[in-house]
Amino acid sequence: MELLLKDKVCIVTGAGRGIGRTIAETFASEGAIVYAIDILADDLLWVDNISQTNLLIRKVIVDICDFELVKSTLMSIKRDCGHIDVLVNNAGLISYELMSFIDFDKLKKMFNVNVISLIYLMQLCSRIMSRQHSGSIINMASMVGVKGAKGQLGYSATKGAVVSATLSAAKELANDHIRVNAIAPGMVGTRRFKNVLEEKFADKINDIPFGRLAEPQEIANTCLFLASDLSSYITGQIIGVDGGIVL
Repeated sequence: MELLLKDKVCIVTGAGRGIGRTIAETFASEGAIVYAIDILADDLLWVDNISQTNLLIRKVIVDICDFELVKSTLMSIKRDCGHIDVLVNNAGLISYELMSFIDFDKLKKMFNVNVISLIYLMQLCSRIMSRQHSGSIINMASMVGVKGAKGQLGYSATKGAVVSATLSAAKELANDHIRVNAIAPGMVGTRRFKNVLEEKFADKINDIPFGRLAEPQEIANTCLFLASDLSSYITGQIIGVDGGIVL
């Protein structure tokens, strides 16, 4: 069976661990040339082990809020590969604060990472993709950006902005055959979230009809579908991967 992403150049932000790392590894296993972007060099050490296999993953240590560095990085990828086919905007910050206790410095940082940098990456990549007349942009939203969440007003607001940006970008870029979609996970069993779950949301798992957290691989599989030609006629969709929590 032919690899789903054979020779596609894919950029994955927030690829150091958790969902982002799983997406990068999944894409590479399907034949993609993956640029794994993260701000922390230590979180990308896993790429060194991958490089000993036949998977093509290249680590890129970049602060996505540094627009000049982001632009030079993307231009370098374009020069080296000749094209950029997939952008996964996975990098993000999260907070758990009631509205009365919102730290506005933290909120501004969250908007910078979760929304403004995401839009800038979409802008730059779409310029390259428009010349190719093809491409897939996948944004990481969240179910809390769709339905809200007590104690997460700030984070919910950023993810609601991601939903709106996805829908607007999909409308703008459709004529260039660039697909723009978002994934809205529910609760995902990453190491980081499991620690938070025990502290803050131990009872919330009872709200999930499937009775369990999502696996990072299940989010990555949805990304793979949206990145591949299997979703060639799909754009402007917010796909919930939540085990039925919104039913």
